[in-house]
Amino acid sequence: MIRVPGSPLMQRTHGHERPRVVVTPLISVSTVVQPHEDPSRVVEAVKAMFSDWIPDVVPSNTDFPNDRSAVMMTGSSESLDTLLEATKNQRILDTALDAMTMELDGGSTGFSLSRQAALAGKASFVISERAMGGEIRVGLTGDGLAGWLEQRTSHAGRDSVPRSVGDGLAMTDEGEPVEWFNREGNRTIGEG
Repeated sequence: MIRVPGSPLMQRTHGHERPRVVVTPLISVSTVVQPHEDPSRVVEAVKAMFSDWIPDVVPSNTDFPNDRSAVMMTGSSESLDTLLEATKNQRILDTALDAMTMELDGGSTGFSLSRQAALAGKASFVISERAMGGEIRVGLTGDGLAGWLEQRTSHAGRDSVPRSVGDGLAMTDEGEPVEWFNREGNRTIGEG
């Protein structure tokens, strides 16, 4: 591994002298505003994780009951930094890697976040059930996406328990752990 110039990221070299170019993926962010929801609070929740997000449309805030139907708001973001900082502070970087790569297909993936948690500045990945308070849908597209996500979710614990996309240690589709490790890096669920 070598440090990529001008970047805090490390790049796997696989025996090659030169690092591959690390490119930030395109980030699309969307959410649905239901008729009973305050659109300004929904925008506030999304901006708590993606501060540069500008939705393509924001429905007007009307009194309830109203005849407004659900409205999809879509936009883009330049960075996952706030989301990744939240996962680091919450000590869930491996969970983030698993959740963000569950739908990985070549150079694209998608995942959902709880809007209610985002409004509180927390990262909560929606795995199988609908989230109370709505969801933020995030799509990532780019070359080398799996490696980029591994790098961005890297932490010191991976020195003793290495992780990578598709390593068999990812959580199940229901969000259950496949394996736990103790402080010495020994498995506690699976193989002894």
